[in-house]
Amino acid sequence: MTAAEPLTAERAAARALGDDALVLAQRLGEWAGDAPVLEEDVALTNIALDLLGQARTLLSLTGDEDELAFLREEHEFRNVQLVERPNGDFAVTIARQLYFSVYQELLYGALAAGDGELAPLAAKAVKEVAYHRDHAEQWTLRLGDGTPESHERMQRAVDGLWRYTGELFEPLEGLGVDLPGLHGPWRETVADVLRRATLTLPQGPDRTPWAAGAGRQGVHTEPFGRLLAEMQYLHRAHPGASW
Repeated sequence: MTAAEPLTAERAAARALGDDALVLAQRLGEWAGDAPVLEEDVALTNIALDLLGQARTLLSLTGDEDELAFLREEHEFRNVQLVERPNGDFAVTIARQLYFSVYQELLYGALAAGDGELAPLAAKAVKEVAYHRDHAEQWTLRLGDGTPESHERMQRAVDGLWRYTGELFEPLEGLGVDLPGLHGPWRETVADVLRRATLTLPQGPDRTPWAAGAGRQGVHTEPFGRLLAEMQYLHRAHPGASW
């Protein structure tokens, strides 16, 4: 199966989830060697590797994983826009991780409880994602309830990424999970973490016409093109090479 071949709705949903994991793994990999402390170099790299493992499994269900990762054009990716947003400072990365890992934990929990093709993957991945969520939660508490500067940066980060969270809960045909139904539990969990971190839950709308559904339709933000160029450069520069 190639990237261009038509997919069943379930396989198309698997590819979209695989794209989420792949792109976020690439973003987190950018912290290698640049994290605030050595421990975070290791922690963020491990989270990136977990996500890369998820991406490989999901994408291999729908075609050749290398071709899908390195030879597709920007408009062919179906990841949500949240995961492609630049790392920013450390607070932005943590806010992105909090929003996405809480969503992933709920999603994989729902998939694992079913009997679909993705249930075995979800049963394994939900344990990984629980760690991802705990890591993001602990850093949110540490930054939000830390110094005045760390509090201000963390609040700015959760506010700035809020507009991209609505897309997580747009229905995804073939997935077999009521994504809009996950929004309530997600919001409650995020709100509780932010409250304990002395942060304020953003008051703007969860969804905007510009953001909702755009990534799933192949419409991406400007930074995604630069991410893709960096991720695909080596494979495209040396086609067919083996290592």
